[in-house]
Amino acid sequence: MAAACRIQAVSCTVLLGLAALPAFAQDVTIYRCVDPKGHVTLRDTPCTKDEKQETRTMHRPTDAPRGPTAAKTTPAPAAQPVVVYPREREMYVPARPLYECITPDGVTYTSDTGEGNPRYVPLWTIGYPSYAFGGGGMVGTNYIGPYANAATFVRDTCYMLPQEEVCDRVRDRRDAIRTRFFNAMPSERDVLRVEERSLNARLENDCGGH
Repeated sequence: MAAACRIQAVSCTVLLGLAALPAFAQDVTIYRCVDPKGHVTLRDTPCTKDEKQETRTMHRPTDAPRGPTAAKTTPAPAAQPVVVYPREREMYVPARPLYECITPDGVTYTSDTGEGNPRYVPLWTIGYPSYAFGGGGMVGTNYIGPYANAATFVRDTCYMLPQEEVCDRVRDRRDAIRTRFFNAMPSERDVLRVEERSLNARLENDCGGH
């Protein structure tokens, strides 16, 4: 009974040792050796000459094949937001005209409109006949009497200047403002500054710069 236990213990030891062999050893030969005294030994080497030998081939269990390894995938880069910029529009601002106007007295001045300054004048000053009536009826067509007071508004005659002349006039006005600025009172200087800024903007837009 004790010998059987020893044989079982030795067998377990040998089997555990065989299990610890490298994974690539598939077939293992076990030698069962019995010495002259009847002791049984299991080992993986051949028995000695004075021992009785029996061999057994054991197949070591193989590991199950590994499943396919999932390929590492690199996440696609996040799409960059598309920035839509508003289209630039080129706006053409035509040059502002400048007019030279003449009063009936022969005085000239410039104006941004071609209407001219209005004046209130009697009709007879612009060629309309004036009638005067007396107690017995019409006296005459050229007689200025108490009833010949009809009047109307008239405007000065204006002519549009060429653009080159306009730029020269604007520059002349700016030079006059700068000359006047040194002798002007503080309140007048504020007015002159505003007018000069307006002239500079007009030169920039209409005359290609200052």
